[in-house]
Amino acid sequence: MPAYVFPPAVVAGEHAVDTVDILAEVKARHPQAPWLSRIDGIAASTGITTRRWMRSLEEAAAPAVSGLRVPDEPLARDALAADGFADGDVDRIVAALDAIPAPRTIEERNAPAWEAVQEYGERAARQALATAGLEPADVDCLITSHSTTPALPGLDVALANRLPLRGDVLLLPASQWACIAGTRSLALAADLVAADPGRKVLVVISEALSTTYQSGDHTLESLITRLLFADTAVAAVVTGSPADGACLRLDAAWHHTLPDTMGLHRLETRHDGVHFLMDRSGPRAVQRTVLAMWEWLRGRHSDLGWHPDLLLAHPGGTRVLEYMQQTMPEGWPAGLLEHSWDSYGTGNRGGAAVFDILERAHRSGQKPGARTVLYAAAPGLTATALEGEWL
Repeated sequence: MPAYVFPPAVVAGEHAVDTVDILAEVKARHPQAPWLSRIDGIAASTGITTRRWMRSLEEAAAPAVSGLRVPDEPLARDALAADGFADGDVDRIVAALDAIPAPRTIEERNAPAWEAVQEYGERAARQALATAGLEPADVDCLITSHSTTPALPGLDVALANRLPLRGDVLLLPASQWACIAGTRSLALAADLVAADPGRKVLVVISEALSTTYQSGDHTLESLITRLLFADTAVAAVVTGSPADGACLRLDAAWHHTLPDTMGLHRLETRHDGVHFLMDRSGPRAVQRTVLAMWEWLRGRHSDLGWHPDLLLAHPGGTRVLEYMQQTMPEGWPAGLLEHSWDSYGTGNRGGAAVFDILERAHRSGQKPGARTVLYAAAPGLTATALEGEWL
């Protein structure tokens, strides 16, 4: 450090999905759910009325397809014939089986989402390069993250071909960073440019979190997941030397991981796609990382009157944002989380959230020298914070 960050590009999903439509789908799908009478209040408590997805609600919510789920229909016909069924009976049996709804497979869910992640990621990358006045050929390193669309090769190789990048560009994929991708990618980029100040690092995070929308899940936690997530691709350029157009200088990074918290938030891959699972004790664990971050900042600043002018934080939900407000050191001004609340009100963007919050702060206009802290926590539980100043 220091490292210099250009204003991020943010590409939101093209489909606006209203909370009222999600609630209607859930009520129709689970009319006997014990929590059904509470869902309007639960939805209101999120503060999210609309979020944007890369695909429509109808596509994401489709729970099943019709089709005979056997490896080979001719083999099934042969087996029925061998059991003495006449040709007409075989035809009727196969037709009946073919009409039974079967769960969508992970391939059917993941393939269109993965294509969207690549497309949106490319759009964000090109916008970020244009903002920095660069061409793809100027990039020396590419850092990528995408958590809900398993693929190998991943987004790094896809973008290296799509943009295209030089053959000697260092590709650093981080598919499992999830919500922490924004801050941790910037911390890694800062380390890379510290070693070589002339290096130009492109960060791209593309998340299709709506892929976790599982209509068949009937738990209360699954309902909350369906209400929270939004789809977004973001990108930004980081350099090691001051440059015209850069908006933020990063000066220090902090990392923190809580032991024995792996099960609180997790992504499971099953036959019908990916499922995001949450334990109700998760927010309290995230709060512990917030307290640890306050300690880090106190240790960096002996002046008891020091405080940030901006706090760009993605803690994942309203409970932790409220907790951050309640536990801020005495004397810190109100409104530090304004842009975080603004971003969260349009959905939890996962790893793309911090860049979205940063872009909102940039768009609203900031004074040079404004002291800024960025923070995010992710499943694990692991957290990264950064401190710097507005340029």
